[in-house]
Amino acid sequence: MRRFAPALTGLLCALGAWASPVAAYEIDPLTRQPLDNALVIRVRPQNAPVVVPTANASLPADPMSPASSVPQMSAIQREEVAFGGNYAPGTIVVSTAERRLYYVVGDGKALRYGVGVGRPGFTWGGVQTITMKREWPDWRPPAEMLRRRPDLPRFMKGGIENPLGARAMYLGNSIYRIHGSNEPETIGTAVSSGCIRMTNDDVADLYTRAKVGAKVIVQR
Repeated sequence: MRRFAPALTGLLCALGAWASPVAAYEIDPLTRQPLDNALVIRVRPQNAPVVVPTANASLPADPMSPASSVPQMSAIQREEVAFGGNYAPGTIVVSTAERRLYYVVGDGKALRYGVGVGRPGFTWGGVQTITMKREWPDWRPPAEMLRRRPDLPRFMKGGIENPLGARAMYLGNSIYRIHGSNEPETIGTAVSSGCIRMTNDDVADLYTRAKVGAKVIVQR
């Protein structure tokens, strides 16, 4: 009986692992770098219904990308809200703590969007301006990111697989951008390397409103 004990123990461990949630490490969708805190992944029962959210319904047609096939709904819906403060219409205010972006429309109101922000160690604050806007932008990882992740590509053509998503607004001379994302489940979380990410649907909406030269205030 003793010689069967190790095998029996191994079998029990395997059954226990199969029945328990799987521990994994969250991956930054932009840098593909593991984060420090583990998360729990639960396996969905095979007979559970699968609900696919509506894809990029309000995005204008783009011949270079099959964007309509990619789920882009966010649990955080954009809406017009009361917004105080002495901000000129067209100003963008990002609250890192709230994980919300406000586009000031005037008369004490703003459009509020859900955003993803920098993970711990990558948060920042300050005032920038939008210096450039791009549709389906190409991605060139900045030098700071390449030093951390030398395995990243030096260039990635714009498209639905690109981490910058459907639209990007570049902030001053910094490495930061307000951009879309091909992983809408990260909206409302702190997982980026400092950029402000939105769903493709929301960033396309903001893109039509925000002008080059607009002030962007990022609050910690």
